[in-house]
Amino acid sequence: MALAMRRLVYSDIQSLNAGFAEFAAATLHDTLTQKPRATLVVPGGSTPRHYLPALAQCSLPWDRITITLSDERWVDVGDSQSNENLVRQYLLAHLPVPTTFVGLKTQHTDPFIALDDIHQRLSHIPLPPDLTVLGLGEDGHIASLFPGSQPETALSRHCVATAPPIAPSLRVSLSLDLLASSDHIALVVTGDHKRRLLDRLEERLDMKLPVSWLVKLASPRITVFETDAA
Repeated sequence: MALAMRRLVYSDIQSLNAGFAEFAAATLHDTLTQKPRATLVVPGGSTPRHYLPALAQCSLPWDRITITLSDERWVDVGDSQSNENLVRQYLLAHLPVPTTFVGLKTQHTDPFIALDDIHQRLSHIPLPPDLTVLGLGEDGHIASLFPGSQPETALSRHCVATAPPIAPSLRVSLSLDLLASSDHIALVVTGDHKRRLLDRLEERLDMKLPVSWLVKLASPRITVFETDAA
């Protein structure tokens, strides 16, 4: 199966950061020439600590951009494992003007009983997302959609709750439908193992892997930013 997604390869993480920031800024700028607001979805994890500050330095009307998360660990937002905590520290704190941020964590004891409230939050922002940024796990997971689950589509909510097979906390994730509906998707892939996974998927999708679900639905709108550097 020939995939239509574009793969951009960089020699190191610094050049990837610059290439990603240029692409993201141009995408958001173009969107804002056509409509009053844009929605940007960003992930957590370790790699965004490198490229989110680079994006924050781009000259954009940040007050017209709504930012939300691809997924969230069900921990306090002040916890070091919180994706909201990471985004506030590495993106929002560096912006020249305030922007609208919509977090996913609620006061509920677990995400499975919070889905209606989170769906309502997401329903009040401009959708579908204009740009969604995702990472890739070595097991093929994206956001908090993990192998072992089913590629559920046509759900009534914009979000799903998950219990990762090996993780200390429950999670909430944007649904596959919502992620795949994004006008543009940037997939940031670091490390040789993950790049070789993409090579294999270009030969044949493995439908046990959530990244394959996304590629099947949205490959023409996916731009991959990749480097062997981890």
